[in-house]
Amino acid sequence: MAKAVSLKSHFKKTNTEPHTQKTALVTGGAGFIGSNLIEDLLLRGFIVFAVDNLITGKMENISKFSNKKNFYFFEMDVVSNSFIKNFRPVPLNYIYHLACPTGVPNIKTLGEEMLLASSLGTRHALELARHHGAFFVYASSAEVYGNPEVYPQTEDYCGNVHPTGPRSAYEEGKRFAESLIKLYSEKHGVNSKIIRIFNTYGPGMSLSDMRVFPQFIRAILEARELLIYGNGMQTRTSLFIEDLLLGIHLVVEKGTQGEIYNIGGTDAITINDLARLVLKIANRTNTIIYKPHFIEDHHNRMPCIKKIMELGWVPKISLEEGLRRMVSHYGIVSEIFYEDVKDVKTVSL
Repeated sequence: MAKAVSLKSHFKKTNTEPHTQKTALVTGGAGFIGSNLIEDLLLRGFIVFAVDNLITGKMENISKFSNKKNFYFFEMDVVSNSFIKNFRPVPLNYIYHLACPTGVPNIKTLGEEMLLASSLGTRHALELARHHGAFFVYASSAEVYGNPEVYPQTEDYCGNVHPTGPRSAYEEGKRFAESLIKLYSEKHGVNSKIIRIFNTYGPGMSLSDMRVFPQFIRAILEARELLIYGNGMQTRTSLFIEDLLLGIHLVVEKGTQGEIYNIGGTDAITINDLARLVLKIANRTNTIIYKPHFIEDHHNRMPCIKKIMELGWVPKISLEEGLRRMVSHYGIVSEIFYEDVKDVKTVSL
């Protein structure tokens, strides 16, 4: 278990001991991206404070940090007043605001929590950044583009979003948060940067997550059918977690205050071909089955990454290599090498 230390006792310590190390607060720290970011920040020498209400985050994601002297976890909701009250005394240099339930399947059950984390939670995190003069990084989403009619999606594309549609709790929540961050940047001078994250995958994804990558892996581990919603012809781009983290750090170091940056892969693949690729890399022959989608689906998304590439970012991990690492991480033994995967093609939109 990661240590959930006393706020009062630790804050007293931080106020009496001078800090020479950089400090970072990661909200949503027990999630897939948050926990990988924490590991990276610790390797970079940061003192890291993480908060998560554990609605979708998992303690198992951060238990490996339990013996790290520079890591402190607090089970806390960013929506609560205690979040901003308790973190005011702690000197913070960076705030990475990732807190928000994720996953399309969670929209129906956790829609209210998504909206509150994106609105009130974001305001609380921004107030902390304003108070401390901290750098503020927001994890937005490709969902702000809705069901796009423009390909690829540039950061100035306004999207095609239904304000009260079935996916609106997540889509509009993220859009509101971006607007609030822009206001704090211009009105209060908060050094904020927004990252719109497209599909990201890798080790550390919870197998209870209903998104496509962990669901395919779980199906293989349980020797059952791979389930695809719809006809499987919808396309997605994918980015390995290591490449996302490199992009985040580049935006922090070189990005412009108040600006938005897409981060994502640019090779599109149909869900059908993704399923076949996963099976091939895992050397399995599970059956693929189909069901009608449980929610309005978006058929195609692809980021324009020209803006972040101008900062020096280039994704390095191919889909095949990333899947090989993910398959290995979850203990799926395969005798096939990813270099042998040649019959699944990606498509350009």
